[in-house]
Amino acid sequence: MFYLSEIEHTLRLPPHLLDLPLQDAIKGQLEDLFLDKVIANLGLCISLYDIRSIDGGFIFPGDGASTYTVHFRLIMFRPFIGEVIGAKLKESDSNGLRLSLGFFEDIYIPAHLLPNPSHFRPDQANPKQIRWVWEFDGSEYAIDGLDEIRFRVQSVSYPSIPVEQEGPAEQEKKSKPFAPMVVTGSLDADGLGPVTWWY
Repeated sequence: MFYLSEIEHTLRLPPHLLDLPLQDAIKGQLEDLFLDKVIANLGLCISLYDIRSIDGGFIFPGDGASTYTVHFRLIMFRPFIGEVIGAKLKESDSNGLRLSLGFFEDIYIPAHLLPNPSHFRPDQANPKQIRWVWEFDGSEYAIDGLDEIRFRVQSVSYPSIPVEQEGPAEQEKKSKPFAPMVVTGSLDADGLGPVTWWY
């Protein structure tokens, strides 16, 4: 789920940071650049682990900033296929479930990967929401969001950034904003789903 990724980056250090110790100034700039950002095929950056080396310090003509080549390691969140993770229900609709880990909320369980047979119905507590229900041996087990939900990772994708600018009408039609990393999961196996199902 969490990995160390070693990266080399050419970093421009603005002049107003030159009064700080070099290590602190570079650490702050790297955190601003990478924390809470998704790097394609690496995952979501959680933290700067360490700085391995700092080279350079060149000031290019016409620029008051110094430029460094920095080797550093980042702690990245990238679940692997088949991994079982516990999450909380964020929302549900006729297409399936959306789950959250607290720091990452682009986890989707499509309807065809829910336990079979499952169906949805309006939620009595909140009529604007729906609730998915699994039927097993004549009993109904609801996914109500009260308990932790265990899911198995089916895929991790990094959609390309949309090039076309959308007008206000198209943006209102879209229910969710662009997600640079999407995790697709499954609940269709023993031990998966709300943990209270398996007590």
